[in-house]
Amino acid sequence: MKLFVGLGNPGAGYARHRHNVGFMALDAIATRHGFGPWRRKFSGLTSDGAIDGVKVALLKPETFMNDSGRAVGDAVRFHKLEIGDVVVFHDELDLAPGKLRVKTGGGNAGHNGLRSITALVGNETRRVRIGIGHPGAKELVHAYVLHDFAKVDHAWLGLLLDVIAEHAGRLADGDAERFQTDCARALQPAPADGKAGVARAKADVEPAKPARHPAGERAGKQQSAIADNLKKWMAARRRDD
Repeated sequence: MKLFVGLGNPGAGYARHRHNVGFMALDAIATRHGFGPWRRKFSGLTSDGAIDGVKVALLKPETFMNDSGRAVGDAVRFHKLEIGDVVVFHDELDLAPGKLRVKTGGGNAGHNGLRSITALVGNETRRVRIGIGHPGAKELVHAYVLHDFAKVDHAWLGLLLDVIAEHAGRLADGDAERFQTDCARALQPAPADGKAGVARAKADVEPAKPARHPAGERAGKQQSAIADNLKKWMAARRRDD
């Protein structure tokens, strides 16, 4: 079993904030893989389901960002999980908007949600770092993360969330490197010869296992499907509001 944790702040006023992109990622996964309804548990909202035959619990802590570790700790103890079974989705200032990286443990880079999880659960969780960019000055960070994504961000954001959801099975299987590689490939424009995109994807991610399936025509079809899903995702978000 795996526990996927999205970081964010509860309430409609925070729903579209950059700091809530972890919540958005879990919503996309739940929708794509047909998870059950969200329920209140572990000081948060939880939803259960399976991805590629692996049981997965989703958790969106409602403790506010700075105390996220309390909810995660309750869920880990209840399900008797190892820290390596926990995958945390969170916003990352040090990555350009639309970029994605995966790593295990490491520094918290001033992220209070990660700091709380490290203090109360441990540091060796898997982390899916979702790039939101940096406002350029430290004093601007607080207002930047606690502000809605700009309209210009909607296209890449919807695309990235759709790609994360599509390839979440790799994370459920414990293959974080392949997840990163597959996401990078899906986010690249389809090349004319079916080869250049693979090279760009490999250069753009941290060291990962080489992918075995070809790009090219399949990548082009995937881009079309992702564009359709993006329209559906944005329409659903507007209805929820």
